[in-house]
Amino acid sequence: MSQIQFQHKMAAHCESGMLSALLAHNGLTMSEPMVFGASGAIFFVFIKTPHMVFPVFDMRNRPGDIRKNLGKRLGIKFSTQKFRDPDTARASLEALIDKGIPTTVQVDMFYMDYIPSYMRVHFNAHFIVVVGKEGPDFLVSDCYYPSISRLSSDSLDKARFAKSDFAPKGFQFHVESVPGGGINEDVLKKAVLQGIKQAASNMVKLPVPFIGIKGMRRFADNIPAWPQIARNTDALSHAIMSIHITLEERGTGGGGFRFMYASFLQEAAKLLNRPELADMSKKIMAIGDRWRELSLFVARIGKDRDLGDNRMQEIRQMVRARADEEETFFKQLLVMVK
Repeated sequence: MSQIQFQHKMAAHCESGMLSALLAHNGLTMSEPMVFGASGAIFFVFIKTPHMVFPVFDMRNRPGDIRKNLGKRLGIKFSTQKFRDPDTARASLEALIDKGIPTTVQVDMFYMDYIPSYMRVHFNAHFIVVVGKEGPDFLVSDCYYPSISRLSSDSLDKARFAKSDFAPKGFQFHVESVPGGGINEDVLKKAVLQGIKQAASNMVKLPVPFIGIKGMRRFADNIPAWPQIARNTDALSHAIMSIHITLEERGTGGGGFRFMYASFLQEAAKLLNRPELADMSKKIMAIGDRWRELSLFVARIGKDRDLGDNRMQEIRQMVRARADEEETFFKQLLVMVK
């Protein structure tokens, strides 16, 4: 048996929570909200491809961007690898574990055996930290589970080489080096300002129609057509309830990451001695509350099969109201950091 002494922590979101724990292991203390905010992770993207019946959306940037942005801004070097086959990937992972290096792997969450079966879904952009091996099983730190867990080699192989969207392709990474003496406060302050500016610009400045506030409004205006494209009531109910799942149950910390971003702005206000950011924290918290009102609304009507055209219009209006609020919020935030 080999196990790295790794401080396991539960978190709101797998990528930001995993990075917070991984950096702590390497001597850099950063809260999960600070990791999330300094990397500019808050976002909105509307996704509609030809093979999709219903469009989907996300409230954060692309998987992997939190690591990349944080590394650039704070001078943290990560070693990353992809593999073509499970045997080579497993051998590389075992070699790192033998050296005492906790290693993050990208997986399909469906194959995480320690999670109750009713909670497991196919999602290829889940991140866990491998911290040991015991017989044929790996020991993993998954921030969605309360303790270090065992995962069979076979399950981990399947999870690392699952197909479909965001296919992991055996992806793994570990911290190669961190700035000597920790993160300089001036560097952290600069990273925080860069993260805020990036997030606000993405929300209100990008001329792409499916990103940011524009994407939010496009998503809202698409919803009234859903009853016509649904094959039956069950399919429509599932699509409507998926809005709730995206906002509340996919590691967002609630309100589509808006509550986590409020915590980040509170930390940023103290770090930068900018009390106006604390006021903005209260505003995004209130916006998060109203996203939650939307998520509870769609969960209720989806469960009750109360899915008439008037309900679709109500959802549209609620999403557009959130777009109006967030447009005002992020424009104000952008002015503050320019």
